[in-house]
Amino acid sequence: MNAPETLRLEDLAFDNSFAGLPEAFYTRLAPLGLPAPYLVGASAEVAELLGLDPGEIRRPEFCEIFAGNRLPPGSDVLAAVYSGHQFGVWAGQLGDGRAHLLGGLKNARGHWEIQLKGAGRTPYSRGADGRAVLRSSIREFLCSEAMAGLGIPTTRALSVVGADLPVRREAIETAAVVARVAPSFVRFGSFEHWAARGRTAELRQLADYVIATFRPECREAANPYAALLADVARRTGELMAHWMAVGFMHGVMNTDNMSILGLTLDYGPFGFMEAFDAGHICNHSDTHGRYTFRNQPHVAQWNLYRLADALLPLIGKPTAAQAAVDDHFGRAFESRFEQLMCAKLGFLAALPDDEAFIGETFGLLQQHRPDFTQFFRALSQLPAAVDREKQAKTDAPLRDQFVDRAACDAWLANWRARLAQTPWGDDARQVAMRAANPKYVLRNWLAEVAIRKAQDRDFSEVERLLACLRHPFDEQPEFADYATLPPDWASGLEVSCSS
Repeated sequence: MNAPETLRLEDLAFDNSFAGLPEAFYTRLAPLGLPAPYLVGASAEVAELLGLDPGEIRRPEFCEIFAGNRLPPGSDVLAAVYSGHQFGVWAGQLGDGRAHLLGGLKNARGHWEIQLKGAGRTPYSRGADGRAVLRSSIREFLCSEAMAGLGIPTTRALSVVGADLPVRREAIETAAVVARVAPSFVRFGSFEHWAARGRTAELRQLADYVIATFRPECREAANPYAALLADVARRTGELMAHWMAVGFMHGVMNTDNMSILGLTLDYGPFGFMEAFDAGHICNHSDTHGRYTFRNQPHVAQWNLYRLADALLPLIGKPTAAQAAVDDHFGRAFESRFEQLMCAKLGFLAALPDDEAFIGETFGLLQQHRPDFTQFFRALSQLPAAVDREKQAKTDAPLRDQFVDRAACDAWLANWRARLAQTPWGDDARQVAMRAANPKYVLRNWLAEVAIRKAQDRDFSEVERLLACLRHPFDEQPEFADYATLPPDWASGLEVSCSS
């Protein structure tokens, strides 16, 4: 079968389906762009998703377009309006305060929208400068692609383009623009916006657009809007399971940061769990701990109830709206989470007591605080049976992560007893476990090293990290330094909503 034909920048065929909605949904305006832009990083994989020849990345026009300086033919640039709850409090009208939807594409690989984040002020900027800084842009670019490598539903990132333009945050930094890619950037808050204003016609138009464009199967249901909500609840439940199983923390799960398609959306103060603590807060701005690691499924369900409230004028019955969430979110989360954890633990088939064993495992992690990623990766190397005389040496990759080795030994004995209930050859099991337990995740200190080099115009670490994170489950010995514990200086790193 021949590979799909790739295109030049000039040949991208824009579809712009969101721009077909009435103008109440957005404001058309050109991006502000960047002076003398330069390429910081780009993803050849995302270029291919768009049907773009990866060789086009090297053209000067690439930087000009994805900095917002030059509009490609057929684009229809706009900033969308939405509202939302932020940290559990109604925030009113929000919107794309620093993002411009460049346009949409439709090809054999799907429906794609390209959004320039950091390309200047919009009517929804609420007094802000509409810019993104190099630091936050690199973090979003790398984490978008890292999550894709982990197999987690996410928006993608085509590129980061920087400039020497100064931008004031806590200190003076330089500006950058991320080209984000997703089938859609419609959020829970997009629906809350119209519901809060009592504008049912616009609410229905938006729901009909999402159903027609992305979820046509919902049209066959007795109540298409309840079916849409149920679909969002299911996908969001599965997304939370993926986050929790890999130790990912979003950091700011406001309803305006929740995707109607069940994608990970808006990378700001994110983090990956290191020394395990279910109460860890990765967002320095989250002073009340709303978005701790353990709270993420609960917050997601709370956000779904807000979406249910917004869709109630279309669904009709409060009981039907609540049931769409209650009957789908919890079931999807629990089923997928147990499935993912059983894979991480190397169980060939599920058994009734697995839920309890998974709980015991997290209890062990919480009490003894090993590194989350290293714990499961080391477990993937261990045999199902071991001679008592050789046990300490054989199990050392895991035991050495514990001060209390007896506690580790006791848990390993239970783990091996569970493996024996569904026997599986070590070679096949270990291969499967390594495919479920990444060796590499985007730790904040790794991103920080890349950022510091990039601030000196050395983008080699961005490129190197991207290459590694495309294949996080592979051994990749050339990147072994990325799998080590954080250095001492990393304990002082903080990420916040300005990140």
